[in-house]
Parts: sequence; structure tokens; C-alpha cells
Amino acid sequence: MIDFTHVSLRYDGAPRPTLDDIDLHVEEGELALLVGPTGSGKSTLLRATNGLVPHFTGGLLTGRVTVGGRDTAEWQPRDLADLVGLVGQDPASTFVTDTVETELAYTMESLGVGPQTMRVRVEETLDLLGLADLRNRPVTTLSGGQAQRVAIGSALTAHPRILVLDEPTSALDPQAAEDVLSAIRRLVDDLGMTVLMAEHRLERVVQYADQVVEIAAGRIVRSGDPCRVMADAAVVPPIVRLGRLAGWTPLPLSVRDARRRARTLRDGLPEVPPPRTTHAGLPGRVLASSHGLTVRYGRVEALRGIDFEARAGEICALMGRNGAGKSTLLSVLAGLVAPTSGTVEVGGVVPRRSTPRELVRRVGMVPQDPADLLYAASVAEECATADADFDVPAGTCAALLADLAPDVPASRHPRDLSEGQRMCLALAVVLSGSPDLLVLDEPTRGLDYSAKQRLGAQLARLAATGHGIVLSTHDVEVVATLADRVVVVADGEVVADGPAQRVVTGSPMFAPQVAKVLAPLPYLTVGQVAAALEQVA
Repeated sequence: MIDFTHVSLRYDGAPRPTLDDIDLHVEEGELALLVGPTGSGKSTLLRATNGLVPHFTGGLLTGRVTVGGRDTAEWQPRDLADLVGLVGQDPASTFVTDTVETELAYTMESLGVGPQTMRVRVEETLDLLGLADLRNRPVTTLSGGQAQRVAIGSALTAHPRILVLDEPTSALDPQAAEDVLSAIRRLVDDLGMTVLMAEHRLERVVQYADQVVEIAAGRIVRSGDPCRVMADAAVVPPIVRLGRLAGWTPLPLSVRDARRRARTLRDGLPEVPPPRTTHAGLPGRVLASSHGLTVRYGRVEALRGIDFEARAGEICALMGRNGAGKSTLLSVLAGLVAPTSGTVEVGGVVPRRSTPRELVRRVGMVPQDPADLLYAASVAEECATADADFDVPAGTCAALLADLAPDVPASRHPRDLSEGQRMCLALAVVLSGSPDLLVLDEPTRGLDYSAKQRLGAQLARLAATGHGIVLSTHDVEVVATLADRVVVVADGEVVADGPAQRVVTGSPMFAPQVAKVLAPLPYLTVGQVAAALEQVA
């Protein structure tokens, strides 16, 4: 169904090809999963599947790409729309209508599908992806996760034979991600749809894959049976790292399989796990606070009576369903959204009433879409501008970027970077100002496990030197590794607030893989398990 034959792609002036001699075959009715480091070429390969590469991106493509028997060199992306549905990393940027329902119908209208058929497919998709309550919502008011589900639904309503997904769960809460992936798996099993997917949160998706393809530096390193590939892959989920540590063969890819093998491991571990790597002692002074905070968008009450504090030396994770109000709370702290009622203070000032110059050293925010912060024509210009804006030594921003994402070309335009590389660049820009409080909205979106570790180390250093960090995230593995405190938000209200160890182990939805495998033992990370095994050896 999908065939890449000796496919290479090189852009003018690039030191190496973005894709290098790719040979790939995906059978009809197969779910193939692309894995690899941030910037390895996964998104480029996906866009080549429907002809966006090179018809719209440029570059010299050699070799042959065929989908459903059609050569993409001879067919424009618009002519492949009935065959290939593509959902990119930034789905909201592709919306062309006003409401959820009309967005779901748009692709079908373009393909000339009849009104009655359109109506039935829209209703099916609303139910399949849990969007019925959002039917009449303006797309501009959707959260990142809601927008992602709408984009997937818009592709599905056209009933393509091939579905191409780039980071489909990156902005979804754990339950929404499970629902979407289960729906995709049903389409594969029941309708024979072919799915090619790239995803960094392998803990969510690897158990669904029929084939795993590992790519690095534009080349396919290995491909085939998921268990076999995961045995040697450089990028693996926590459950595979736990299996490698315990010596399990074959490696488990699901929590169920791991729990079945983990009895001996559980029996040999101390009941009290070693402490997670810590970066600070007790939280310090209050950097930001809200009391009775309420925010309304028209008839929608995004926050209701929120009392919240962020302290120096603390990493606080905001968790909750898509649309719960997490991003709104961050935006209020950063002065981007005005409270409807209640009070907010950051560093002794009211954010919405303060000038950017007053706020810049008190709070720095990285939004879900890092492109909102990037305006220069190259990475080097972005870094130089940040150094000048924050009056820091030249090279400060570039050094931060090199630490977060090595080998990002200084001459590259930010729009030509991968989503993960853009996120790292935006983080470097904001970190250059060394704000007292750093607020991050889905900062690990598009990042591989190594990049997440580098980001975690950077945030831990900031917390250790007295900065406060508040991050909104659906990445339970990052929370398990990094967070001191977890605040759960639901329907605009705080429903849980406490130490990360207690909050995440008390919720099946927010528990990391290791906690699920080793329950009732209160372990959260593979690092804790390794340290405990060393103690009892």
C-alpha cells in the first residue's frame, strides 16, 4: 500500500540529506510506527507519503514513492486526498472553517461527497472521537488536545484508505489518547485501513503497532516486528527499559504483559523505593499566587475560584483532561489573559496591569505552539535577538539551545525545524532571560526521550538555583521523573493538589508505566528500580 524505493531528499545548502536512501514497505491494513530522535526525518518521511514533499516544501527528491499504486511524483497532494489523510504536528494551523462540525465536513465537501453521506459520517466521527459535545464550538476556542482530535476526525470523515499521523497523541490527555488510538486500531482491524504514524510517546502506542521502523539521521536503522526492534532500539518506552533491566525475553510492550512477568521482580524489591533524583530542598518563597480566580470566555467558564501558589525551588505539574483550564491558568500567570474575577500576583505585581519590561524577569512563558515566539529568519538570529533583549552575554541562548537540542543548524529558518526542535529553540529563548517563574505549556510535545531528559536536567538546575517552574503536561512519564508537586484541574477547578508521588500513584489515569507494573509498590521510574536492585544485590 505504501512503498518507498531508494528515496532521498536534500534541500539546497543542507550539509546532509534529510532522507537518505529510504526503503520502506507498509502492507494494506497495517499500522506502522516510526520512531527515532527529534529531527531524524520522521515528519519529512510522512509528508512525502502524500506528496507535500517535495511538491510544496521544495528540495530534490530522488527514488520513488507510491501509495495505493499512485506515484506521488505524478500526483499532487490535492489529487491524493481521497486516498491519503494526513494530520500534522500542528493541526490547528490547517483549520479552514469556523466550527467543529463544519471542519469535519470540509474535506468531504472538497471531494464532492453527497450531503446525506456527509451527515452520517460527521455523526459517526463525533461519536468515535468523543467530540459530540463540541459540535458547535468555534475551532478558535479549542484546547490543543481538542484541536488534535478534530483534525484527526476531519481526515477520517473522507474515509481515506491510508491515514498518516504525525504525533497524534502529543497534546492529548491519557484517556483521550487511549480513546483515539483504540479508534485507530479498530479502523485498522475492522476496515483494513493502512496507518503510518510517528510518535515520541511510545508508551502509548507501541503495543498497537504491527511494524516498528526506527529512523536516525534520515536513514532507516532497523524495522520489523515491534518486540525485535525494541530489543535494540535507541529510543524505547519505560516499560521496555524495565524489561531490559529485569532481563525479560521477549520484551513486554504492554502493561498487562509486563505485570504478568513482574511478580518475581516485585517480590525482590524493597517496599520503600529509593528517592527520585531531587533538585532542591523544601519549596521557598511564593513567586505567584491566585485567589478566587475565575476566567470566562463568553459563556464558557474556563476557571472557577482557583486558589493556587507557585514557589521558588519547586517544579509543579498541572494535569487534567483537555479543556480543563490548564492553559488558561498559565496564560493568566503570564499576563496574557485577564481574570474575570479574583486576584493574581506574580512577583508582587498584577500581570495584566504590568508592562512587558516589568514582567520579563518575573515570569517567562513558552506556549503550546512554539512558533508564537519565533519571528527571525534563522536560528542564529533568534538566539542573537534573545541575548540582546535580555541583555545577557552573546552566545547565552545558543548555548542553551545546544544543551537542549544538539546539532540544530544555526542557519536554518525556524519554520524548517521539526516541532521538537522549534520547542527547544523557544525554550532556549525564554530561558535566556532566567525568569524567576517559568511557565511551560506542553513543553515535551515533539521531544524524544533523550530531549526530555536534557530538558528535565535544565529545569532541575533552575529549580535548584531558586527558580519556580509550572508546567502543564499530559506526559505522565515526565511528571513521574521531574515533578515535586502535581495539581489536577477538572472543569476549571482544582480537584487534587499534593506531592507527585501521592497524586500520580493514586490515579490510574495519571500513573506512569512503572507504577502500573509494580503496584502496589510505590515506584515511579526505572531509575528507582535500578537503584533498589543495587541496594539488595
